[in-house]
Amino acid sequence: MTSSTDLAALLCSRLCHDMLSPVGALTNGLELLRDEKNPDMRKRCLELLEQSAKISADKLKFFRLAYGAAGGFGETVPAEEPQALIAGLVSANERLSLQWAVAEPMLSKPVVKVLLNMSAIAIDALLRGGTLAVGAERNGGATEIAVRASGPRVAFDPNIGKALDGSLPESELSGRTAPAHLVRLLAAESGGGVQYALTPDALVMGAILPDG
Repeated sequence: MTSSTDLAALLCSRLCHDMLSPVGALTNGLELLRDEKNPDMRKRCLELLEQSAKISADKLKFFRLAYGAAGGFGETVPAEEPQALIAGLVSANERLSLQWAVAEPMLSKPVVKVLLNMSAIAIDALLRGGTLAVGAERNGGATEIAVRASGPRVAFDPNIGKALDGSLPESELSGRTAPAHLVRLLAAESGGGVQYALTPDALVMGAILPDG
């Protein structure tokens, strides 16, 4: 059985993997700026640095709440916080658009983590862009979450699906599948469950998390 330490290490690996590109872009941009003398090119370098810095900050804020203990000591988080974090990731790719359908003003921390991690999985599946639709509502003492990724090409690693439904051996978990495993654990801890469906042009993931 995967220990909490092992899972934390895998999630850290995923975080480092996702941060490598924007941080690398910052480093490259600074090197170019140091040697560049043309005013127009220096201006372009600064614009790229600003863009990479924003992407880096948005991702760190996202991972802090998706994996960590952000949101203070309360049991709930305002719904606009995960909405802003997901919108930040979507804005980094002009081929992506976000549809937000969460009516609840406050969400429990487990619900927020499931929602964020499912959204990240969905974004990764939209290789050629598309629409990320995120919804959540309370129904009969539980919160129902639905995340849909639709676009011209949806790429979904079968092992992520296995991590979601629990059929992936824990010995085979990786940084790529750890977020899906976390989603399943969070749902199971609340007495709920996770399911997904995949077609050539859409990935739909759903979770039910009972209160308490």
